[in-house]
Amino acid sequence: MNSAWAQPQLAAQVLRPRRDGRAEVTLRVAPLADARRVLRLEQALRALPGVQRVGVDVASQRVSVVWEPARQSLPGLLDAIAAIGCRAQPLPRARVDEDPRREAHDALKRLLVAGMCAMQVMTYAFVIYLGVVDFVDFSTRNLFRWLGLFTTLPIVFYAALPFYRGALDELRARQFGIDLPVALAVVLVFAASAWNTWRGAGEIYFDSVSMFVFLLLLARHIEMRARHRSGALGDAAVDAAPLLAERWRADGTLETVAALALLPGDRVHVAEGGTVPADGVLESAWAELDESLLSGESRPQRRAAGAAVVAGSVLVSGTAELRVTHSGEATAAARIGALARRARGSRLARARHGGDPAVARFVARVLVLTALTALGWLLVDPARAFESAVAVLVIACPCAFALTAPATRTRAFGVLAARGVLVTDAAALETLARVDYALFDKTGTLTEPQFTRAAIQPQRGLAVDRVLHLAVALAQESSHPLARALTRLAFAEDAAARGSSIAASLQARDVRVHAGAGVSGVVDNLPLWLGRADFALAASGLKDTGEGTAGTLVLADAQGGLARFAVDDGLRESARSTLATLRAQGVTLAIASGDDPARVAAVAGALGVDEWSARQSPTDKLALLAAARAGGSVTLAVGDGSNDAPLLAGADVSAALASGTELAQAHADLLLADGRLDGLLAARAVATQMQRIAAQSRRWALGYNLVAVPFAAFGLVPPWLAGIGMALSSLGVVLNALRVGRTAAASPVLRA
Repeated sequence: MNSAWAQPQLAAQVLRPRRDGRAEVTLRVAPLADARRVLRLEQALRALPGVQRVGVDVASQRVSVVWEPARQSLPGLLDAIAAIGCRAQPLPRARVDEDPRREAHDALKRLLVAGMCAMQVMTYAFVIYLGVVDFVDFSTRNLFRWLGLFTTLPIVFYAALPFYRGALDELRARQFGIDLPVALAVVLVFAASAWNTWRGAGEIYFDSVSMFVFLLLLARHIEMRARHRSGALGDAAVDAAPLLAERWRADGTLETVAALALLPGDRVHVAEGGTVPADGVLESAWAELDESLLSGESRPQRRAAGAAVVAGSVLVSGTAELRVTHSGEATAAARIGALARRARGSRLARARHGGDPAVARFVARVLVLTALTALGWLLVDPARAFESAVAVLVIACPCAFALTAPATRTRAFGVLAARGVLVTDAAALETLARVDYALFDKTGTLTEPQFTRAAIQPQRGLAVDRVLHLAVALAQESSHPLARALTRLAFAEDAAARGSSIAASLQARDVRVHAGAGVSGVVDNLPLWLGRADFALAASGLKDTGEGTAGTLVLADAQGGLARFAVDDGLRESARSTLATLRAQGVTLAIASGDDPARVAAVAGALGVDEWSARQSPTDKLALLAAARAGGSVTLAVGDGSNDAPLLAGADVSAALASGTELAQAHADLLLADGRLDGLLAARAVATQMQRIAAQSRRWALGYNLVAVPFAAFGLVPPWLAGIGMALSSLGVVLNALRVGRTAAASPVLRA
């Protein structure tokens, strides 16, 4: 289908003409998880004639290419990518958001400028400070003052620009924030230092200003990277919908059209392995679809004629014909994504409106102290008013106070990442410590595919142990969730019975994994097939009678079926202990699921959860969350499917499992990378400890100000002592932040 992109009307949707005459396109390329594949992709594209630049973003699975249209075509680019085993799909120009990339590039440049200049300014300041204890002649000191001035200019007039913009925004909003005193301190301290350098007398603070700006930019850069990581996951999910579709003409032939051009009533053909381009009704006899985009389910879903199918689903086997009902922004996936964006926007608006009262109070006190100092000296000695006020602003400037939250957060991020919990929202941990209401999705979150011994149906007189061991010899060669579930059952039973691994007794050879179908190989000199019924029974010439649904694995040899393994939803390993601990901590628990009421009730009963709801749509789940918040609760949402994205985006804090869909992960604040729910307990313990240590650091910052400000107000603090004081206070905050995750190490949750 790559040749279709040679059509000008289709290419115009994705190509961005550049002023230099070149063209640029952004592609969704999968898979990109392997670094070697990324390298091969870059080498293949750069080797093409006319290609000027290649940029790869692994997190969002996007590749941007700039090339000369006269020497290279878009289908040629796509063919080169397909040749190395990757699937490439051009993205519409309107879907490519350049803001995150531009913001990251701009922030990195400012950080590098601030870092390099700050190091140089500190070197110059060392020579000046040396004059306090040893003789340095006047001309040498004056030279290094001027060098400090010139080196600080890029920091003040370029690197610190984000603080000036933030201060203006705070003034317009009539709210006190950290940017206002930072901007005032940078401007006033630099102005006073520059004036004193010009007249050759007085104190200078270039080193303090430079290091202060660098440390704050570094903290913000770390938070920005976490925010962009979350956005990249969202991009990868949104990009999954195809741009092209094969539509039947009236004469019975197929034509390739843009997916956005599909209209209700159009008949569409989907090839095996293809992605459904629009919502519709299945007209084929049956189809097996991977609907993980919306449900998060690992198992393919078998649909019969007349069933509804959704855009973004992947056809696992065979071909399918469907009649379109909704396309473009009207599809279910697009509506869920829009609902999630609205929910997240509402949460961010609440956060902006609430602000940080501690920061607001601290900033107000700093400004009041500075104004009182200036006023006092104007009455006593006007010549010393400006320098004394600047000294107070330098001493009291919230360097240590501003670093408290970023330093503890950064440490907490590292501690939790080592324990399989990734934090994508910087403010999530503070909120998590205050959560008193938790709403869980059921399918894929509290439960996972599970096999039981009672659900094994041996055939031809074979024993259960025999067919189980034969099946697991093949299953352990596959990474499919159902194969892993079967392996867990066999290993658990074997360990309980004999304390040894069955892997040592039966080994498969000549193993082949058949994508979307199953696995085959030779076990104990017997050729075997394990997987879908139609796949496993094909070797014997038998057909599936319909008993083997998408939730059943069939083991067969050349003569026919050996056993059926029925899969059910079982509780996740850590679900019961996690919910019990949260309940003991005073958190109200609830379950909301789109599943059947009987299934939801069974899971809720097993976990001891009294509040549960079934047949819930994304809007229904949001309504439950809103009702809890209206009652004054701080809410936590946990899910794994794309239909949980609005719920995750609307909660005060949210968590998604790494086994869930990319859309769910994009709207979650915490990502449980190892799929264990007890990661929530580790995150909550670290969050509580982080808040306690941050409060200690803030008290230290306030105490430092109470002791040092009076001396600065009376003009008794020289610049070298002010610089040392600011450095020591900041160092104390950073060292205290390193305690996060250490004193709580005795907790069993944190050791896990």
